[in-house]
Amino acid sequence: MTKKELLEAMAGEAGISQADADKALGALVSAVTAAVAKGDRVAIPGLGTFERRERSARTGRNPQTGEEIQIAATSAPGFKPAAQFKATVAGK
Repeated sequence: MTKKELLEAMAGEAGISQADADKALGALVSAVTAAVAKGDRVAIPGLGTFERRERSARTGRNPQTGEEIQIAATSAPGFKPAAQFKATVAGK
């Protein structure tokens, strides 16, 4: 599904214009991104939970030389789907 198709579906479902759907989608993405970047969890019932996940520092290997390298700790976004979302996708 493309962004255009998503906006059309949102506009039809909510009974709003595609321009308003675009603003709403942009606001949702901005709000979720900002909250997760701060370390907050964002739970959307029926969809899932967005959160920041910490990855600890570790030792890795350069595949070309075999030399050990240190990989720094980092943060990454994570998503855990809601049970209802998983069941719908699985066809249950």
